[in-house]
Amino acid sequence: MHNQTIAVVLAAGKGTRMKSDRAKVLHEVFFKPMLHHVLDAVIGADIERIAVIAGHQRERVLAAIDQYAHLPVIQQEQLGTGHAVLCTKKACEESRQVMILCGDTPLIRSETLREMLDEHQKSGATVTLMTTVLDDPFGYGRVICDQEGNISSIVEQKDATDEQRQIREINTGIYLVERSFLFAALQQVGTDNSQGEVYLTDIIEIAGRQGHAVHKFFHPHAIDVLGVNSRIELAQAHAELQMRHNRTVMLNGVTMYSPETILLDPATNINRDTIIYAGVQVTGNSTIGRNTRLETGVVLQKCTLGDHAVIGAHSVLHNCTVEAEEHIPPLTYKVG
Repeated sequence: MHNQTIAVVLAAGKGTRMKSDRAKVLHEVFFKPMLHHVLDAVIGADIERIAVIAGHQRERVLAAIDQYAHLPVIQQEQLGTGHAVLCTKKACEESRQVMILCGDTPLIRSETLREMLDEHQKSGATVTLMTTVLDDPFGYGRVICDQEGNISSIVEQKDATDEQRQIREINTGIYLVERSFLFAALQQVGTDNSQGEVYLTDIIEIAGRQGHAVHKFFHPHAIDVLGVNSRIELAQAHAELQMRHNRTVMLNGVTMYSPETILLDPATNINRDTIIYAGVQVTGNSTIGRNTRLETGVVLQKCTLGDHAVIGAHSVLHNCTVEAEEHIPPLTYKVG
């Protein structure tokens, strides 16, 4: 149990590139708001204490996570990521170390966070930063390392030289920092940059200057750790989560044709030897028996199917019970 760790989740931003009236972290991806996926990953990594920083649409953001145990922190003015974390000083008082994550990274996995915690412990570093490598690192902060492979600084795209822009290793924005150092460092960070904001990334340079070890936790699967900044990235994140789930279902003995087109709510229970054709959608706590067949384009919501049932192509069933061995003809529309 990582009871000395508090997770600080940044959820104050507006997300202007989403072109939306809704706060970015509340956009749904694979059946729940992005922020829920991040909180689930943190809880799955055995971190019990969570502070969530809300700013833009804070009432809505905090209302959307009331089923999660968390400490709400309000960032009144959006003065950058460093300032946001500084707002959590009181919430973090009883913890020894602080894991900082963004509320817009719905693909982050619990096991990745667990590995990062373990590495941080073993390395004895003051700061551990998660990095990854991108084919096209445009727009991301580049990770600058010394001869020993330790991180010396992070340079933002707009402040980088042409040579630094060639670096493909980037900052994922996920940090693990000893609490006492974190807040002391943030109080020293200036706003001398093109945005006039308090950058969280500056703590890396301060750590180096003061002789603190900055450990690099490299995560090879970039898709897991990248934030969602546009509707296009939202669609990509949704597809990735859908395929993660579908792989699990197939490994449990269910056949899928064109799994990338099949949408299954994770709360759905599907028994083995079922065959699912392209374009099927099953949502709302449905239960699908053994050896059933869901033909192309079937839509089921809150349904229970007995063993060996067959649902004909392009049928839409809502709140229905289908008996064992029953055949529903194609193009059926039925509300139970």
